[in-house]
Amino acid sequence: MAEALEIERHRAAIARNDISRPVRLAIEWTILNQETSFFDYGCGYGGDVQRVGNLGYTSAGWDPYYFPHASITAADVVNLGYILNVIEDQEERRQSLVHAWELTQKVLIVAAQVLINASSKTQIAYSDGIVTRRNTFQKYYEQQELKTYIDEVLNVDAVPVALGVYFVFRDDAQKESFKAIRFFSSTATPRVRVPSKRFEDYQEQLQPLMDFFTKRGRLPVKGELANQPELLSEFGNFRRAFNVILQATDEAEWDAIAYRRSLDIQVYLALTHFEQRPSWQKLAPEMRHDIKAFFGSYQEACQVADQKLFSLGNPQVVQTACKKSKIGKHTQGALYVHVSALAALDPLLRIYEGCASRTIGRVDGATLIKYYTDKPQISYLFYPDFDDDPHPALKASITIDLKTLYITHRDYADRANPPILHRKETFVTSNYPRYAEFAKLTQQEQQLGLLKLKSEIGTRTGWEKCLVVHNVEIRDHQVYSLGE
Repeated sequence: MAEALEIERHRAAIARNDISRPVRLAIEWTILNQETSFFDYGCGYGGDVQRVGNLGYTSAGWDPYYFPHASITAADVVNLGYILNVIEDQEERRQSLVHAWELTQKVLIVAAQVLINASSKTQIAYSDGIVTRRNTFQKYYEQQELKTYIDEVLNVDAVPVALGVYFVFRDDAQKESFKAIRFFSSTATPRVRVPSKRFEDYQEQLQPLMDFFTKRGRLPVKGELANQPELLSEFGNFRRAFNVILQATDEAEWDAIAYRRSLDIQVYLALTHFEQRPSWQKLAPEMRHDIKAFFGSYQEACQVADQKLFSLGNPQVVQTACKKSKIGKHTQGALYVHVSALAALDPLLRIYEGCASRTIGRVDGATLIKYYTDKPQISYLFYPDFDDDPHPALKASITIDLKTLYITHRDYADRANPPILHRKETFVTSNYPRYAEFAKLTQQEQQLGLLKLKSEIGTRTGWEKCLVVHNVEIRDHQVYSLGE
């Protein structure tokens, strides 16, 4: 609970301070904590240095133009944000990357502009980059090209976090923990359902054990729980302590958490197949304990994960998984799922999506994931007004071809007649905050016959014409008649 509150505190502070995207991602992924030092190598005007400092971190920076006399110091986290793009000399560019890595004690953030579609006709080819309309140099990378460049120069395995953003870790175990945690589905601690005096007497002492099981899906081993001496002194072992918890809660809910955690690990391990799978020793201790608890051995866990991954080579497997999914909106050629529901999908579909996101990391701001059932592609669709607009318009899409890993971006923001959504509740799970509100609107629209002509209401103009014909308008997810 405390960890979740800390993450939310970070996110709220980030929103207030307008921190740059790469550094924001580092904070959101909790790479930074209050004991972590931060250094911005090539800090420009120093905006991130100041804003990160305002959050309570030890923060400093250097820039050859704006702060040439500032001290260049080593730090836990070093940011090299959008520097590689603007250095024309290739050797100087390489040395900047090497120097930033030499300063890094834990994690290096590397961010650069990446190409996700064809270059503008106004750009002029120059060296290995382009000259912009402002007569400045810019080197634009392909996403995979940027990773290859970082890996080859530093002899590392850079981890994609988002388009154009990579983290480079000093410690292999920390790297694997970071990669695994993005596949951990969020779960809530089961509620107390049956009052128990023994549980109530020890609830404060038992809470850390409940939080641990909620996070890992298993009981802790020796040394993993801060209040271990207190618990063992009272109960003798963790199992007896947990039995007291089971007296007051639903055991099936705890079993469901354990099952979901085992699936999370399968997804993570399946996707490590594309790289050099980490040895047992390079896994973080907590991950090794997870694997022992759920699978017995690392070999068994990898075999289970690989079996799922290899099955995806058969297009029929993806089609069947999409067809059987009880989550998402089904169309003739695709399954559409809200990003919040990703962790609740069949692990086959989670792994399939991971095959796309392993290249680009997290797609910031994406609302829906589109699984194509007739070709090896996945699209991330952006509906920024999904929650508040009863029928939000598509603003942009990013499509990844899983055969070529080619990334295509389409912008709909300036289109006069963009595609819009209906039946929003079909994209999310039933525990989504506004699910009931969405479902009620759909029910009203069905009763009034507004959703019959699917081919005509899929765009903003077509939908507005439909509302005029039926003499209604929609406000706050409610249909109102305009009268005669």
